[in-house]
Amino acid sequence: MKMLEVQGLNVRYGAVKAVLDADLEVDDGELVVVVGANGAGKSSLLRAVAGLNKHRGRIGFAGADISARRAEQRVKRGLSLVPEGRHIFGRMTVLENLQVAAWGARVDLSAEIAGVFARFPRLEERKHQVAATLSGGEQQMLALSRALIRHPKLLMLDEPSMGLAPKIVAQMFEIIEEINAAGTSVLLIEQNARMALSIAHRGYLMETGALSGGGDARAMLEDERLHEAYFGKASEPDGTP
Repeated sequence: MKMLEVQGLNVRYGAVKAVLDADLEVDDGELVVVVGANGAGKSSLLRAVAGLNKHRGRIGFAGADISARRAEQRVKRGLSLVPEGRHIFGRMTVLENLQVAAWGARVDLSAEIAGVFARFPRLEERKHQVAATLSGGEQQMLALSRALIRHPKLLMLDEPSMGLAPKIVAQMFEIIEEINAAGTSVLLIEQNARMALSIAHRGYLMETGALSGGGDARAMLEDERLHEAYFGKASEPDGTP
């Protein structure tokens, strides 16, 4: 089954065309990555799928056309976005952030929060701490947990590695792999193209609003043009050349 099917998607900001006739698919249980330079339109693409940007084109999700659905309706259907910048509630505690995220969802809140703390023991240690005082890595853990607490069918992640230390980046990608292996479809936007493609099933390249590719992620890793344009010098997971 196609978990996500985007056809002819266009996003504009006034005269600026941010996304141009984009076609993209994510199968049920698949991990798909979109790579590209800053300003290529990747975040605009995700925000449109989430219902946060005005757009033209068709968006199919889990067998239904959601093109005209509001953002909150898309969330209820099982689509969750972890945006760039995390967007947690900084003045609330970790625990309060999780409680708010689960509001209106038919879940056992106590069990879900226990599951979050089992995955991220650091968050349990800081459950009464105000979220704005967490480290960048801890804030990303919280943002990811807020999205997962509703058991989404499709998890969309916008630059989850941005601003994190190399060891935390490696941990974050391991967690994304685990989430996908457990059955959640994932659409990942990431500038760390090498690491993102190494865990993905398929990949797309986005340049000045246009999407291309959709092929095997490992094959993209070996594409000489992508190496030259996006990968640069190979480095180890800890950031050492």
